[in-house]
Amino acid sequence: MVLESLSDALRNALKKIALLGRIDEASIKEVVRDIQRALLKADVNVKLVLRVTNNIEKRALSEKVPPGINPREHVIRILYDELVQVMGQGRSLPLDKQRIMLVGIYGQGKTTSAAKIARFLQKKGLKVGLVQADTHRPGAYDQLKQLAGQIGASFYGDKEEKNSVKLVKRLLAQTEKKDVLIIDTSGRHRLEKDLIDEMKSIAEVGKPGERLLIVDSTMGQAAGEQAKAFHEAIGLTGVVLTKMDGSAKGGGALSSVAETEAQIVFVGTGEKPDDIEIFDSTRFVSQLLGMGDLRTLLEKAQETTDMGKAEETAKKIMSGKFTLRDMYDQMETVMKMGSLKRIMDLLPIKAFPKEVDAEQSQALLKKFKVIMDSMTEAELEEPKIIKSSRIKRIAGGAGVKEEDVKLLLRQYNASKKAVKGVMSNRRARKALMKQLNFEE
Repeated sequence: MVLESLSDALRNALKKIALLGRIDEASIKEVVRDIQRALLKADVNVKLVLRVTNNIEKRALSEKVPPGINPREHVIRILYDELVQVMGQGRSLPLDKQRIMLVGIYGQGKTTSAAKIARFLQKKGLKVGLVQADTHRPGAYDQLKQLAGQIGASFYGDKEEKNSVKLVKRLLAQTEKKDVLIIDTSGRHRLEKDLIDEMKSIAEVGKPGERLLIVDSTMGQAAGEQAKAFHEAIGLTGVVLTKMDGSAKGGGALSSVAETEAQIVFVGTGEKPDDIEIFDSTRFVSQLLGMGDLRTLLEKAQETTDMGKAEETAKKIMSGKFTLRDMYDQMETVMKMGSLKRIMDLLPIKAFPKEVDAEQSQALLKKFKVIMDSMTEAELEEPKIIKSSRIKRIAGGAGVKEEDVKLLLRQYNASKKAVKGVMSNRRARKALMKQLNFEE
């Protein structure tokens, strides 16, 4: 989970609010102190923390509770609103023909972010080229070329050219057929005059519509200082915060960047090319508070799902058929969406029991997939034919224990029973069919 420790602390504060017998000044002050501690631990600026928590306390004690909600829900809504303000609004990257220039100092994750942004845009149907303009760092050429190969993006570079401005001018002349060009520029160990001069010259030659600062969220509040300096120098159009998955200072980075005029566009949530998300403060705060983010989950599902195949499977299930083949397809879809832990983060906090271990569940899904790969088509379509001799053969083929195969079959039968239960409930079936636009 992005900012896991902050999220846990805020969720505990929410639980405390939910359990309050009555909302009074003493209970509000106690909850506010918990929120203060959580934000300070996440490296959010002290003055900002005091401003936010004072607002929460003042509003909770003075605002009239709107009709239709209880006082506890009203306090939670105030907390949500104030945190959204702290994190800033962010902005979306336009999904059209453009040039994007990435800037930043060494070690912030520029080259990795170039591949992540390229991958994000590819999934939106755009043809992307990666332009290597880092002539300072040894290995920059090879790293970007390798990443471009991993995601299937075009790569433009020249290992011998040492003048980055000349290099960009020449390479861009070769890239006319691409929708989006991402220019990965050089860095320095700190913000220096020659780096700023180089970025200005590249911007003049490359004419990028987007100038994105890549900054490591582990810098905490210093991320804001860096964003401000780059913004004043070259006019940033956005910021990408990297390493948000493991940063205890991510709250400080987010809030300090939001305090500058630069807006956050993406946050990096892991090491893989797909581990990047649009920053939307309302979604982000929903996840922090355990309210889930079903919109992001749906977008991930749409990116990875063959909608025609999904509809065909849904119709089969609605008609009462649910085979191991259907279960296999569903598991494959879930695994394509990323880590199970990340998927669980996008669901409301009550969607999974506390004892569910995401990593163990992910490993079990992979094992089940291997087992099903050892089955025949007849076994996948008619699981009831799988008896002891077939279990032994399947286990041997998959390199697992027979008990693992039996566990899969028990899970399948439980899933089939659950599907049957929904289908036997006329009201539930009708609501589901309406959502899927099926006729009964």
